[in-house]
Amino acid sequence: MSDDSPEIRPAAPFHAVLTPHRSLTPRAFVILMAAFGAVNFAIGVLFYSIGAWPVLGFCGLDVLLLYGMFRLNYRSARISETVALASHELQVSRILPSGRSTRWRFNPDWVRVELRELAGDVCELNLHSHGRRLVIGGFLSDSERRDFAQALRRALMLQRGQRV
Repeated sequence: MSDDSPEIRPAAPFHAVLTPHRSLTPRAFVILMAAFGAVNFAIGVLFYSIGAWPVLGFCGLDVLLLYGMFRLNYRSARISETVALASHELQVSRILPSGRSTRWRFNPDWVRVELRELAGDVCELNLHSHGRRLVIGGFLSDSERRDFAQALRRALMLQRGQRV
């Protein structure tokens, strides 16, 4: 099922690019880090003035740790999945944060979209074909996965000429 063929054609009847949502914009990140750094610097200076100078270093360390965690979070947001349905195939392309790309091809007449319900309101979106399964949209919210599954099912049914 995995394939290293040329890029997905954007002129497909169904074309979707799935990316994780990040609510903090780059500008808001700078503002947050500046505010956090200023507060920590003020606390560090206060402790330094009363003779507890080692605390100043720890105040700088937690700012660096917070910065590092945000950088890792932004790096993980570089993942994306492209799902494109053409007349003869459904192609899924996943680009990992490292830049590594993987592609899968499915026959649209045989692929089945399954929304597997897990504990509570949590679900998992799978594509099944010929005994194989591909999980997609793992970074989406449950409601986004449900909406995407419905849209993809509809596109596949239209492709197959079935009644929606």
